[in-house]
Amino acid sequence: MMPSTLLRKLVEDSGYRVDLLWQTFRRLGHTFARRKWVAQAMISLGLHVVHVVLVVGLFMGMIVSLQTGIELARIGQQDQIGTIVSLSMAREMGPFITAIILAATAGSSIAAELGTMAVSEELAALEVLSIDRHKLLVLPRVVALAIMCPLLTILCDAVGIAGGGFVAATQLQVSWELYQSSAIEALRPVKGVFDLPFDVYSGLLKSFFFGIIIAVISCSQGLKARGGALGVGHATRGAVRDSIIAIIVANYFLTYFLYEL
Repeated sequence: MMPSTLLRKLVEDSGYRVDLLWQTFRRLGHTFARRKWVAQAMISLGLHVVHVVLVVGLFMGMIVSLQTGIELARIGQQDQIGTIVSLSMAREMGPFITAIILAATAGSSIAAELGTMAVSEELAALEVLSIDRHKLLVLPRVVALAIMCPLLTILCDAVGIAGGGFVAATQLQVSWELYQSSAIEALRPVKGVFDLPFDVYSGLLKSFFFGIIIAVISCSQGLKARGGALGVGHATRGAVRDSIIAIIVANYFLTYFLYEL
């Protein structure tokens, strides 16, 4: 594609997604009426990937602990491992890892499901029947991921910090008590809200926005799918790709506003 064509497509896709988000926001009052669909979406999109989040979060915490511990041991600062691992998981690694996993699993699932409905004319049938597809299809998925992403982030943070403690105690000669006390001290509320440490609720706020981003992008890709099975494949690939890119970009700006302003 020519650069001008790519730019035009980027602008059109961005506009469509912003409008989809706005249309969903306008229908938030119908969330309670759609609670059954929200619960089903939370189970299918969130609970089914808990084991993946736990495994990846555990080993990510172990990797952070091992890598930083090796360097800290050279200067005799192994007692800071708990601080580094806990802050890394709460601020960045937990929200980011969880969002990437959801983009690859829930995002692809949403795009494939809605894309199949689009190419099989089911969405057109809903329109003929005057059924609001935003209220029926998009709202439950957006709300579900906005809830599940922070909840899964909490699990990821917890197992990551525990995994870091295991590595510190078994391979870096740092006692579990010292690791635990430094981790708790690092996450102690200083300027927190609702008695939560700033680093914890800032990470949860990030994951909340990440969940919305994944759901909106994936829904938009699915709703715009055309061209049969090939179109569904393109929509699924685009949903994962665009969600990951948007997560990385949004992560930078959210970090800037939370920690710099």
